[in-house]
Amino acid sequence: MSAQPASIPLPHGSPPWLRAAQRARRLSWLSLLYMAIEGTLAVIAAIAAGSAALLGFGIDSVIEAAASIIVVWRLSGSRALSETAERRAQYAVAVSFFLLAPYIAYEAISKLAAGQHAETTWLGIVISALSLAWMPVLGMLKKRLGSQLGSGTVAGEGTQNLICGYQAGGVLLGLLGSTLLG
Repeated sequence: MSAQPASIPLPHGSPPWLRAAQRARRLSWLSLLYMAIEGTLAVIAAIAAGSAALLGFGIDSVIEAAASIIVVWRLSGSRALSETAERRAQYAVAVSFFLLAPYIAYEAISKLAAGQHAETTWLGIVISALSLAWMPVLGMLKKRLGSQLGSGTVAGEGTQNLICGYQAGGVLLGLLGSTLLG
């Protein structure tokens, strides 16, 4: 039996759908663990280096972790098959997404306007490089699972992971530029 294309949702509640839901839930737990580590290390590195961008990146992990918690909630127990739970979870992920976007914009504009310069932080460079490599992969997997599940909630969390990857790339460029160019 061949795998179904990602664009065709699996029959809701079918064994393949339940397996995909279980994979999505596991990926969200993995995301939550990664966000805890990423956020903690980024905040530590930001404080040591005086990097507002890295601090914003670390604090942003809390917003992304909220989306992971929402997906775990949505795909647990009887809620896994509930359309009402899906609508509530989609709304909650959308709210977390709209907290994320203005926060990133505010941090970038205010630090640029203030002309703040961070010290070299190898920990920050490593954590942002890891996030740049890992988060797009995680985001694409979740977006694909969201499509298979017909779940905007799972796909939305995947979009947040992709944004985290882009943000990590920006932070990494800034840290490397600051380190290499002064």
